[in-house]
Amino acid sequence: MDSSESGAHSPPLQREKTNATYTYENLKGWRRWRLLRPGRGMYHDVRRRLPYYISDITDAFTYRTVASTIRIYFVNLLPAIAYTLDMSRRTGYFFGINETLLSSALAAIVFSLFSAQPLTIVGVTGLISLFNFTIYDIIYLYDISIYPQFMAWTGIWAAIFHWLVAVFNACDYMRYVTDFSSEAFGMYVGIIYIIKGVEELVAEFEDTPGNAAGFLACLIAILYFASVYALEKLGSSTLWRAGFRGILADYAYVFCTLFWVGFSHIPGHISEVGLARVPVSTAFYPTQPRNWVLDFWNLDTRWVFVAMPFGFLLMLLFYYDHVRPNVSSITAQARQYPVKKPGGFHWDFFLLGCTTFVAGILGLPMPNGLVPQAPVHTDSLTVYKTTLEIIPTSEGEATEIRRPIVQATAVIEQRVTHLLMGLALVGTMTGPLLAVLHTMPRAVFAGVFFIVGWGSVESNGILQKLLFLQGEERFIQRDELMLRVRRRKIALYIGLQIFGVTACVAISHTIAAIGFPILIILLIPLRILLVPRWFTLKELEIMDDFTATNKMVLASLGGQPGLPEHSKAEDWGLERRQSETRHGVPRQRLGSLHR
Repeated sequence: MDSSESGAHSPPLQREKTNATYTYENLKGWRRWRLLRPGRGMYHDVRRRLPYYISDITDAFTYRTVASTIRIYFVNLLPAIAYTLDMSRRTGYFFGINETLLSSALAAIVFSLFSAQPLTIVGVTGLISLFNFTIYDIIYLYDISIYPQFMAWTGIWAAIFHWLVAVFNACDYMRYVTDFSSEAFGMYVGIIYIIKGVEELVAEFEDTPGNAAGFLACLIAILYFASVYALEKLGSSTLWRAGFRGILADYAYVFCTLFWVGFSHIPGHISEVGLARVPVSTAFYPTQPRNWVLDFWNLDTRWVFVAMPFGFLLMLLFYYDHVRPNVSSITAQARQYPVKKPGGFHWDFFLLGCTTFVAGILGLPMPNGLVPQAPVHTDSLTVYKTTLEIIPTSEGEATEIRRPIVQATAVIEQRVTHLLMGLALVGTMTGPLLAVLHTMPRAVFAGVFFIVGWGSVESNGILQKLLFLQGEERFIQRDELMLRVRRRKIALYIGLQIFGVTACVAISHTIAAIGFPILIILLIPLRILLVPRWFTLKELEIMDDFTATNKMVLASLGGQPGLPEHSKAEDWGLERRQSETRHGVPRQRLGSLHR
């Protein structure tokens, strides 16, 4: 039974007493002395998940696995290639398509077979692209010839820091992450991706003679974005039959990619305009004439230690972005998804260190948790049930007005989709499929940037609060909880988030972009230490929430944050929980963070 179900029968702000089941956070003295118990979190993560390993395979025998595999292959492949086009151009073409495919395949296979939470999709992100070419810009000022070896040592140091964080159970502290910082980070990612899409289109005007190719690229990118967006929206509409609109939504990327790639090859003026296409190299070979294993041992000792702080910054980025698998895993197992099997953040972060190490010495872009793709993967495996609610009139009589209510009833939790996707990525490195990739115009990938970016912005809580402030009050439901917060307080809360987003975006466009993980991490203490000084407990309970509230998720993060046995807000908490139970939006209490 989850917290929302038990809330109606227990005091709202009373510390929950768990059963004496096997969870390491219940061990005596564990919470206080977790740093002095090295390896404890990883050990219990593995022991907790291991009994489910067979069911992780047998549960995959369903149609949703087939649809999810195809969908997540395209949702992972297309953005990865889009990031690579930008990264390749800005790193002297050191990273190419083969490096990205191998990195994504390596991460997918390792995490599908050995991770505690195989729902989390791991691959190449736009943030690692930003990280890699910022290091390139810095090294370019000194000696660009050492860039490959320097990146290898950056990966080695990052792996070491990953292992230390995992061994000393530091992932536990991600349970204190709330929507305040998660929403700011999601908005930052969305804005960066949209900017990258625009930069990709600008490059079309620079790389091809005349303006015709650039304008055609803009047209294809915008229409690709619009068509994918429209098909995915159809999936949650009431048009046609559920099965048909479900197919359109599941395979939106497939249909639209095939159509617009074919469109760019229409004989005549369109095919002759000279659109830039995806550059490829020899199958299973690096883009540059080198061995797969970099000669990292030939780097001067001073540069080895210069790479250490860069490795630490990379670990900080992955700590937040993957502990999202810590915030990707948390979002993959977020409140709206009824996952039942336990995760394991310490063990998965240790595995991420292993893939970071291998990627570093092979000269690959380091993979980590994919924020948009992880929840997309979970969503594609979620079974939804649609019911019709009859809206009563003021006299209490039923009317013919009906409102569809969509509820997630189950998630197909298994390892097969992630594994099949990884094997498909390996197959994409073969000559015939690389030739197919070469037929794709780069404009399509600008559209991919827009889709991924807008997906992070559209559903973001910052935008939703902004729209609430701009809405005409007479059309707002009277039982809307946000009405209980003064508008200037909502504006102040949004302003603090936007300040963090603006700072991250601004620094990302300077040579100091290497420090953006620090700004992201600083959002957490800002929320814990400063924000409660400017808002009351009631206001924060309405506007904010813990990112991780699922008990199966919290079991790996040291349990839910401690709640006071009694507080002056107890009556308010009971009233709020009853209201939310009626409207189907249960939320976690934020008690200890407000002290």
